[in-house]
Amino acid sequence: MALSSNVMGAINFVAILLSIPVIGAGVWLATEPDNSCVKLLQWPVIVLGVLILVISLAGFIGGFWRIPWLLILYLVAMLILIILLACLVVFIYMVTSKGSGHLPPSRAYFEYRLDDYSGWLRRRVRSSYKWDRIKSCLSSTQMCAELNQSYTMAQDFFNAHDITPLQSGCCKPPTECGYTFVNPTYWISPINNAADMDCLQWSNDQMQLCYNCNSCKAGLLANLKKEWRRVDIILIVTLVALILVYLIGCCAFRNDKTEDLFRKYKQGTYT
Repeated sequence: MALSSNVMGAINFVAILLSIPVIGAGVWLATEPDNSCVKLLQWPVIVLGVLILVISLAGFIGGFWRIPWLLILYLVAMLILIILLACLVVFIYMVTSKGSGHLPPSRAYFEYRLDDYSGWLRRRVRSSYKWDRIKSCLSSTQMCAELNQSYTMAQDFFNAHDITPLQSGCCKPPTECGYTFVNPTYWISPINNAADMDCLQWSNDQMQLCYNCNSCKAGLLANLKKEWRRVDIILIVTLVALILVYLIGCCAFRNDKTEDLFRKYKQGTYT
């Protein structure tokens, strides 16, 4: 019996530790400027991580102090959480399966198109009500000002590899418009204003820039895709580990109940 209690306590302690990367992934998303503006994924991840922590703690207490009803609660609740975590993993993969950057002529950075991304993600940024809030949040960051500090010469900017999707989509006009570089956030004399609707949306007003452009929305989704994919990897690893821990816990619980029944049977036979 002591061995079973120790096993249940140990595996639930491992489950407690497994909640930390889930909570950490959600907190990391919340600190990223784009995710903090959109507020889509971080709270589901954080809430799920906290629930795993609470249920694992309940299982640890139930296993260590041999409280059967608490162990049963743990087994049922953890199964539900594992299913929810698996659904979240699949959902993130599905909504981030589409979309990639396009390399414009004579440029080292990528540009992005809104129609390349999944319909679910596009709906999060297409309505003017949602986008006005996101745009206001994005324009308050320093991401475009950082480009002006990093690049003063046109060719250096055109050869830059470290421009983020958000900076590419929101801080400059699309390359096909043919604007002339003055600095990364100030462009003049477009050659073809009709090449893309975003060409007309561009403004040298430092609070406007291309925040009203579809390229900015696409850059945001490209950033979200990159960050969500990283989180998905963490969640997949955690999911596999949780499943293993859960199966071991089920076996330990079953063996413990079998020992109890066998002990009661022997006591009934020999007394």
